[in-house]
Amino acid sequence: MDSAFDWIAVHNYAAYAVLPLLLMAGIVGLPIPDETLLVFYGALIARGVLRPEIAGIVALGGSWCGITISYLLGRTLGIGFVHRFGKSFHLTEERLARVHQWFDRLGHWALFVGYFIAGVRHFTAIVAGTSRLEYRSFAMYAYSGGALWVASFLTLGYFVGDNWRQIDQLVHRYILYGSLVLIAAVALYLIWWRPWKKA
Repeated sequence: MDSAFDWIAVHNYAAYAVLPLLLMAGIVGLPIPDETLLVFYGALIARGVLRPEIAGIVALGGSWCGITISYLLGRTLGIGFVHRFGKSFHLTEERLARVHQWFDRLGHWALFVGYFIAGVRHFTAIVAGTSRLEYRSFAMYAYSGGALWVASFLTLGYFVGDNWRQIDQLVHRYILYGSLVLIAAVALYLIWWRPWKKA
């Protein structure tokens, strides 16, 4: 990836076209370090290599396109998968309706904060599409979450400047730790709290 960063730093005009494509692919699920890219682009803005308004717009467009593709995959292929193979995986229409109800109550926030949790961005969008969450509700939370995510990491890169590599490693470490804690908390809730509440 270092060679790609070097190329982007030199070909600054092409960098505007590369960023949205890479972010879009990463959010859909390909192994691309999205946060690292944004922090690096923020550092390039600080150096004066890139213009902040253009970098922000193309980054936002890439993140929104990626999350929308994931939602549409869930909305089209996901529903077909449930109808065709759902019984084999104990996925029934009733359970899908429950997921939809959960998204109506709380799932919107999973779309909003999912950008900041390792491995969750594309998954929440796919589940939202599969559960037939209305596009308006999806867009409101997913796009605002994407805007906050892009702004946060571009700003971080801008302020750390040439120290972006060291800071990026710390950020990834804390995102991983935070994600593990959150996943463990959700698992404990599903295993312990919900059965106790029903009893």
